[in-house]
Amino acid sequence: MDRTLKALSLMLSYPTRELQQAMPEIGGVLASDTRLTAAERRALRPLVEEFTTRDIYALEEQYVMLFDRSRTLSLNLFEHVHGESRDRGGAMVSLIETYRDAGFDPVTSELPDHLPVLLEFLATRPVAEAQEVLADAAHIFTALIGRLSRRDSTYAPVFGALVQLSGVKADPEAVAEMLDQPDDDPNDLEALDEVWEESEVIFGPDPNAGCPQVREMLSRMDTPTTPAPDAASQHAAE
Repeated sequence: MDRTLKALSLMLSYPTRELQQAMPEIGGVLASDTRLTAAERRALRPLVEEFTTRDIYALEEQYVMLFDRSRTLSLNLFEHVHGESRDRGGAMVSLIETYRDAGFDPVTSELPDHLPVLLEFLATRPVAEAQEVLADAAHIFTALIGRLSRRDSTYAPVFGALVQLSGVKADPEAVAEMLDQPDDDPNDLEALDEVWEESEVIFGPDPNAGCPQVREMLSRMDTPTTPAPDAASQHAAE
């Protein structure tokens, strides 16, 4: 199992007391992974410390305000890819079939494209396969870094770590297009009600369901990417 992907999955999960208690171990996993630059490992420390020392109710409120009440920060990846189109239903079915084919049965009420669920799955897959899927979503992760950085959120480095693990740099035009969308105001409840009046997501039969590779399930995430600098050049730049 890729312990770093599992650790990042847990850091993006809803805060619990159990997660708080496990945070020293999670932080240790992240601090020891040399696939991440030293700067990135340092950037992850404040969130680890927050989880360890902050009141659980404050952590829960922060999480809800960021990820549950802001569509532009949604952790459901297909929200950023398909929006509310009917394509989203077919993509969901395909992803569920991919999980089942691999013998992965997440015990959660979250949708299959929920990022912590996907990362938990990728932690069990071969490195090359996991890296391909992360590369497909690199522009989404990079846009989320920008949006979270605007809010001075300590969650931003988690997505920075995912970009580094993907081994690519996202297409700047794709990122800019996402960042051009106005951020949701989590305190504007009336506007949020209008935004979340979602059309029905259909989970019926899909002719593309059951494809064996996750990359095919997430093919609409594909954007032109360029190789990330190798580790030696990254460390030299620090």
